Amino acid sequence: MVVQSNLPLLVILVSLFTPLFLVALRKHPNARESVTFIAGILTLYLVWLIASLVQQDIVLEQVLVPVTAGVAIAFRVDGMGALFALLASFLWIVTSLYSIGYMRGLKEHSQTRFFSFFALAMSSTLGVAFSANLLTLYLFYELLSFSTYPLVAHHQDAEARSAGRKYLTYIVGGSIALVIPAMLIVYFASGSLEFDTAGIIGTSLTPTVASIVFLMFLFGFAKAGIMPMHAWLPGAMVAPTPVSSLLHAVAVVKVGVFSLIRVVTCIFGVEYFNTLTLVGFDLQNIACGIAAFTVVASSLIALTQDGLKRRLAFSTVGQLGYIVLGVLLLTPAAVTGALVHILMHAFGKITLFFCAGAIYVAHGKKYVSQLHGFGKVMPVTFFAFLIGSLSVVGLPPAGGFVSKWFLVSGAYANGELLFVLAYLVSSILGAVYLLSIPFDAFFRKPPPGSDTDMQIREAPLACVIPIIITATVTILLFVYPDFFFDLAGQPFK
Repeated sequence: MVVQSNLPLLVILVSLFTPLFLVALRKHPNARESVTFIAGILTLYLVWLIASLVQQDIVLEQVLVPVTAGVAIAFRVDGMGALFALLASFLWIVTSLYSIGYMRGLKEHSQTRFFSFFALAMSSTLGVAFSANLLTLYLFYELLSFSTYPLVAHHQDAEARSAGRKYLTYIVGGSIALVIPAMLIVYFASGSLEFDTAGIIGTSLTPTVASIVFLMFLFGFAKAGIMPMHAWLPGAMVAPTPVSSLLHAVAVVKVGVFSLIRVVTCIFGVEYFNTLTLVGFDLQNIACGIAAFTVVASSLIALTQDGLKRRLAFSTVGQLGYIVLGVLLLTPAAVTGALVHILMHAFGKITLFFCAGAIYVAHGKKYVSQLHGFGKVMPVTFFAFLIGSLSVVGLPPAGGFVSKWFLVSGAYANGELLFVLAYLVSSILGAVYLLSIPFDAFFRKPPPGSDTDMQIREAPLACVIPIIITATVTILLFVYPDFFFDLAGQPFK
């Protein structure tokens, strides 16, 4: 049942107008942060209300501005959008708490600007989640790009400015050069940009042209991190750790894969996508091959990284490849696993980034080779790191096991043994480059001259509490995943 509702717009407006209050309270940090929490809690409540309605087979719809025939700026919320919005709104609250401990612990400058653009990024992310068509999605996609740029370049030194330029070049340059032309081709061929599970292209394009258009979307939505459009992602690690957490767990990269999922399932449609060929090869095999290459190659690169955040960054590239590959396989199990893996990976990866930031705040360590023996100094942090690693690798009792089981099962059910192998090889490599960190922290002796002979010293409580929350949720998602699988299974009607 379709219901006209202002709820999606209201959710977006809460975080959109939050920066006005933050700027007004810039001289009162405690009040400023209180506003952030109030906005986050209100947003989560409204999103939960929307998700509850969607689970009852109710689709919320709202047209804001008609643009032209077949196109409007409009919202339409299905299960996938509600799932993504729940993830973003919950982690906004947790990341805000973490940001207070991190930013104050390091006495970072421009904290009001930081929290303001953080809120704008959340508003843009929710806009993407609730978009009814490709135009609306694209507008919020670009708003997210520009609202996260000041966060990437937060430190304002030469390295940060360089990373910011690379970020915009890939993210905005890719979308302008590839996504806009692809959108125009779709519109002039079909007369619409509306999302529809049957697809809107039909036979309006030749298989070759349609295949090229899809590849334009695949690489144009560079936030998804598909190689070679991934290079911005490790460079963005110069940003403060809360920003890295935002980029890799919630807003940016997940918006990229979310956009690709919408294109595959609601612009092309599963049945039509299966028929496409390019120079005599099935488009599905070509696209899956690109995603599988990203999965394995990024894992191999992660093995070589000593910088903790860079290792986690390349891990993210691989996990995004996991999700994209699952969607492109087009089997029910793989697609469902891909949608839920957005959630599972988010909690596992944000836990890892929170831990990396806590280590830096408490002890100034940034490299994996410096962490031998640190499990005795920061036991809570490294135990949480272990849980996050288990989820990203796909091992119980962490939520990532459930979604990866669906991904691998979907590939196997389709007879795609090569892609099953890619998943398994990447998981083995992930176990090596992630699980070795807590193992070395707890069981290897510290290098001579290190400061691990001191007593237990964790990061500030505002950093530790979010780590405990996300690690706990990671385990709970393994035990209670049903609600989220139900949402993922709700179609876009």
